[in-house]
Parts: sequence; structure tokens; C-alpha cells
Amino acid sequence: MLDYTHEDWKTRAAALKFRHQAFIDGRFVDAASGETFDCINPATSAVLAQVASCDAEDVDRAVTAAREAFEAGSWSRAAPADRKAVLLKLADLIRENLEEMALLDSLDMGKLVTDAVTVDAPGSAQFFQWYAEAIDKIYDEVAPTGPGDLALVRRVPLGVVGAVTPWNFPLDMATWKSAAALAAGNSVVLKQAEQSPLSALRLAELAAEAGLPDGVFNVVPGFGTTAGKALGLHMDVDTLAFTGSTAVGKIFMQYSGQSNLKSVWPETGGKSPNLIFADCENLDAAADMAAFGIFFNQGEVCSANSRLYVERAIKDEFVERMITRAKGMQPGDPLDPDSKMGAIVDEAQTAGIMCHVEAGRKSANLVAGGDRVTVDGKGCFVQPTVFDDVSHDNPLARDEIFGPVLSIIPFDTEEDAVRMANDSIYGLAASVWTDNLNRAHRVSDALHAGTVSVNTVDALSAQTPFGGMKQSGFGRDLSLHSLDKYTALKTTWIKYQA
Repeated sequence: MLDYTHEDWKTRAAALKFRHQAFIDGRFVDAASGETFDCINPATSAVLAQVASCDAEDVDRAVTAAREAFEAGSWSRAAPADRKAVLLKLADLIRENLEEMALLDSLDMGKLVTDAVTVDAPGSAQFFQWYAEAIDKIYDEVAPTGPGDLALVRRVPLGVVGAVTPWNFPLDMATWKSAAALAAGNSVVLKQAEQSPLSALRLAELAAEAGLPDGVFNVVPGFGTTAGKALGLHMDVDTLAFTGSTAVGKIFMQYSGQSNLKSVWPETGGKSPNLIFADCENLDAAADMAAFGIFFNQGEVCSANSRLYVERAIKDEFVERMITRAKGMQPGDPLDPDSKMGAIVDEAQTAGIMCHVEAGRKSANLVAGGDRVTVDGKGCFVQPTVFDDVSHDNPLARDEIFGPVLSIIPFDTEEDAVRMANDSIYGLAASVWTDNLNRAHRVSDALHAGTVSVNTVDALSAQTPFGGMKQSGFGRDLSLHSLDKYTALKTTWIKYQA
């Protein structure tokens, strides 16, 4: 698979068939209005498919199907071993269709197909497998009581879960929400970002093939102002999980108050700091991972390490390392295995990134990149961009740019580094590079972030919770802790004759 050439991938891409309808109650259907929207490949500007544009009527159909399936109990009350078998089968089906799933995301939002086929798609299969394996290993509780009383504390599914997921990791983010929600016994209505609906629609088809009952997993493609809003306001959605911008996360919180007080679990923006101390002996490894931390997936990562704080004693030599790495990571055709970065998801996102870059040219020292480019005369591509000597209060260091733009900020003391790192509305992730064990513990304890990676960047696994603090949201994806979002604790108190 990894030996495929550029032509191999293009041939496979040309043979793909795209699912373009909504998936409701176990079958593909048109939007009730008949409306569609263009799904565009950002690397070529070609229209891939015209996808059903769902609105409130479609969301209501999906929620109704999800509720009926939940109440019927074919999934919600199925034996743990039966739910486990279905999700394990789904994980296997993703692996059997790995190339297709990878190509769907690569074509849809511009990510490198080599990343999608080695990271995203197999990761999605792994997460479904992990939650499947967890289903029959989670025990309920018996509370301590006096004689004649038995208090059972059970973890029960909530009912209908709404999931609204972003375009930067389409298959992965759909999996992060739905795998845990389904493992707990819920029904799911998924609204994928309008920029990247294709892999979610194929996932729904695979879920049905794996044996998920009709109505348990539904996908309603559409826009945030129509399908997303309808899901947020729906009176029969029990909880809503969201990954996206902080601004939209706040809107979903408002929707909850305007409707049925559904719980909302937002994983929102980030502006992750990466602290490089002079006592880090392997600066090449630190530079390699610093480049990965901001340029991977074109910088379209909520936890991207976009703020690089470097101790002044090593700052100049570290900047040179970053310039070298940026020059070696130029964007190219996402289907070309030799490309180091792919395309930005669409024209609007590309324009937003370039606005930040153009403003940065006037307020900081641009040392690498800074231009929008094309590949074969087409597409939304931005060079890996590095600004040096960025003021801590510069928008480059404050705003979530969500693109391949790195701000380098010098510091003199550990206290200054921690203070600047924490001086942000965000608190999703952070990284620290040091060979001093005391400093590693001290600084990681002091940083306000949901995940702190020491001598690496953006560390995560199925076994560890992922989520933020402050305006990066609350609640956690991944790990057993994510089940807290999709279950309620139910107490049954039985009094009997002792």
C-alpha cells in the first residue's frame, strides 16, 4: 500500500464512487427539499459530488428514527457481547476499505493521502475496536448501605446523541464521537462539516453492513446554519458533542438553553504553546517535532503547536533549524507520496490564513514561506510559514489561524515562558522540551492545558483523554472517560426484608 506511486493513487481516486445522499433509518435518501451542495476538491477545485443539503425536516426525520431505534432496544438493550461484535466488525470493515476511506478524506479536504492511509483511517478502525473491547469490561456499582437496602448504580445510555464534527479530520472526528456513543448503547445523528461529508456517509454504509440496526447511526450532511442549528435546537436530542471553533461552540451552548437543556460537550479552539528550553540536548528532535506540530495536516489541527517559545540562549540557532524544516515541507498534490503538505480545505480558509500572514508581515519578522501557491496551476495551497521575534500580544500569537503559520517568541526565564504560555483564552494542549526531570514536572504542572506533551508534541492515544480547558471547551474524547458524555448514572434503591 505504501509503495503506491502518484499515478497509482490517481487511478484509484478516479475509480471512486461517492455516496452523496443523507443516511437516515438505514438507507440513503435525498434531502426532503431536494437541495444539494457542491463537494469540492480543494487541490483541484473540481466538484466531486453534489451532496444532499439537509435542513430541519431531515434532521427531524433522523432524530425520529434514532429515537424509535433507541426505544425499540435492538441496540440500546442488546447484550454487551452483541454490541461488541458489531463494532469489531465495523473496525474490520474500515480496515478492509482503508484505501477508499483515506482517499475520501484526501480528496474532500486536501490532506495527504499518505497521512490518511497510515494515520487517519487505521486510527479510526483502532478507536472502534478499542471501544468495542471496552463494552463488556465496564462494571456497574453497588453502593454501601445498611441492612435491608440494596443500592445499584448503573451507567445507562442517554438516548439520542447529536454529533457535529469538523472538516480537518473527517473520519477520525466522526469516529471519536460515534464510537464511544454507540458503545454505550445510544443512537447517533451525525452532522459532518459541509466541506467534508464523504467519509462519514461511507462510514454509515459500513456500519449498516457490520450489523448496526436501522436508525441507530444516521448522517445528515448540510450546513451549520441549517442542519447543525436544527440538531442543536431539537427537543428530542439528549446530548450534543461538538468539535469546531470556540464561537460555534458557544452558539451550541445557547441552543441548549433555547431548547431542552441538552448537555453540550464542546471541544473547541486552540493555540497550543511549545516551550523549548536550552537544557534540551537534542535540538534536532525538538525542531523536527516542532515542525510536525504546526505543519502536519497543513496546520489545520485544533491542538497545533502554533506558538513556539524558545529560550533566548538557543533562539537564533533554533530559528535556523525551523527555517530549514519549513523549506523542506512545501505543499504538493495530496495524492503524490512525495508531497510534504496538502491543500487548505477551501477558499475561505485559505483567504483567512493569508489575511493573518499579510498582517504579520507588518508586525513581525517573516523568515520562511508566507505565500499562497498553486500546484499545476490550481488549488488552495499555502507555504509553511515562520515568523520570528513575534510579540506575545501580536494577533499571530493570540488568534487561532488554523493554518501552517508558526510564531517564534523568545523567553529568558522559566517563569516568563510559563506566564506567556498560559496567557491565552485557550487551553487545549502544550508541549515542553527539556532534559531536566524536575523542570519537566514543574512546568507541565504549571501549564493550563488538557494535555501536556514532554519531549514530544500532541501526544494522544485511545487510552488517554483528549480535551481542553478555558475556551478550548470541556469534556473529553477518547479513553473510558469519554463515556461520561454519553451515559447517565442511574440509581436503583431496593429495600428488602433483611
